[in-house]
Amino acid sequence: MENCYYTNERNTQIVISLLKQYGIKRIIVSPGATNVTFVASVMHDSFFELYSCVDERSAAYMACGMASESGEAVVLSCTGATASRNYLPGLTEAHYRKLPVIAITSTQNPLRIGNLIAQVIDRSTIQNDVSIFSFLAESIHDEESERACIVGVNKALHLATSACGGPVHINLQTQYSSDYSVKELPVAPKIGFYKFGEVLPEIPKGRIGIFIGSHRPFTQEETEAIDVFCGSYDAVVFCDHTSGYKGRYRFLGALLSAQVNCDYSQLKMSLCIHLGEVSGDYPTQTIVGKSAMIWRVSQDGEPRDTFKKLSAVFQMSPIDFFSCYAKKGGGNKASFLQSCRDEYQKIYDAIPDNLPFSNIWIAKELSSKLPHHSVLHLGILNSLRSWNLFDVHPSIQENCNVGGFGIDGCLSSLVGASLVHPERLYFGLLGDLAFFYDMNAMGSRHIGKNLRILVVNNGRGMEFRNYIHQASVFGEETDDYIAAARHYGNQSPALLKHFAEDLDFKYLSATDKKTFQDNISSFLSGESDRPIFFEAFTHCEDENQALYDVYHIKQLEGQQRLKEDVKKMVGEKGIAVIKRLFNN
Repeated sequence: MENCYYTNERNTQIVISLLKQYGIKRIIVSPGATNVTFVASVMHDSFFELYSCVDERSAAYMACGMASESGEAVVLSCTGATASRNYLPGLTEAHYRKLPVIAITSTQNPLRIGNLIAQVIDRSTIQNDVSIFSFLAESIHDEESERACIVGVNKALHLATSACGGPVHINLQTQYSSDYSVKELPVAPKIGFYKFGEVLPEIPKGRIGIFIGSHRPFTQEETEAIDVFCGSYDAVVFCDHTSGYKGRYRFLGALLSAQVNCDYSQLKMSLCIHLGEVSGDYPTQTIVGKSAMIWRVSQDGEPRDTFKKLSAVFQMSPIDFFSCYAKKGGGNKASFLQSCRDEYQKIYDAIPDNLPFSNIWIAKELSSKLPHHSVLHLGILNSLRSWNLFDVHPSIQENCNVGGFGIDGCLSSLVGASLVHPERLYFGLLGDLAFFYDMNAMGSRHIGKNLRILVVNNGRGMEFRNYIHQASVFGEETDDYIAAARHYGNQSPALLKHFAEDLDFKYLSATDKKTFQDNISSFLSGESDRPIFFEAFTHCEDENQALYDVYHIKQLEGQQRLKEDVKKMVGEKGIAVIKRLFNN
């Protein structure tokens, strides 16, 4: 066939590009229709060294011999139907000998499985001892599916070719395209995988940041390693209330990054280093996602592509990583940090005094007043979002169940934690649905006087009524079946009062700012001989207004500056004319 180049199927292009970048050239091909787009593409690329074998069973054993003899990875390619089943004996051999054999089994659309379509078999589950990793490289239909394919193929090829490698499986979907007009193979990003002791890439020039998702509290040694690194590169550590980092370069970024008119260009980083696990701080992750590249540091070595820009994975401890890069005598650079803090302070100072009584107002009021060395547990998700806007004293330990990210165990986790150190105060801040879901935990006979529970009772899953949530478009209808309103007494002033007091809790309540402030000292006190339960009743409209006001501070600032500029240009009389023209 004349003018035959590469297939236009993007997932196949990604596989071929990464095979070339990993230096994997030997491919043993078995005949078939489903793998034509892959085979035809590599067949016309002089980089690859192809071998033909009709019998897939024999092909897999040939790959074992070739990989063992050469010490290099070998690719297998077959069609759909039962062809791949014949790879099993050879892949089993490769598994127990840790031979780098890469089985690429081509497949039709997985949605056809189980629908009596010819040559479609189910390879979604394979035996434990034929592959150390199996991945479905689906057809590409958007940016997310492309990134998933890039990361999955990178992981497969890395595992196959690493020192402790073995056979891997790539199930490559095809659409049977006949378009082979792509003359230049698009380069798919290769992800670097590094271990301690290896030669590591250089830190790029430009602004450097660290983002830490949920993480256990960092040790003093780990914290110092991060601080020395930040001092060397003028870096900032972007955190939320689950990050566990309390060092000098900590910055709680949610209030700044949540601004509708946030100037992200001032925060854009050349590199952001990603530590920790799941984070519930969505606004700050928006900032991180605008970084030029992301490096992931984790001892599990897994390529977690949270921000769709992962370019390197460092399988090592934070101490090892930061110690490798910290510059001796690098100083205490902190201009990036200071600029972030200055901008945060401007926004914080501009928070309206008339902020409604709400989750956010309560978080602002309490965050600076929590007793030092206490422990804070936050509910999913509205409570966590509200508190992420405001930092607490460095001595306070913070927690939230962001692992599974469900509302179902917030209170139980708090109760369990409070039993470990009965001499410390443990504060739990959660919404009414999260509380009622887990309220049985309050009945434990082990609960001590060090427990403090604050329930913000707005009578619904406020998350779904927030104006930023997609479900809010249904207005009050959202309450019926999405926000689950009017359950659990429908904001009854007596229900939780009796429940708490019957369980020997001291009960406090508030319906506005004044009654809340009247009870703050009692709630925060460590002198109580009983655990304390504080119920704050808020309203949906106030919660939404508070969220809107806080997210639009920079916009309000911009409007005010515009008014002042116009006033300077046209004067008081001009302003009066403009107001009349536009009906004020």
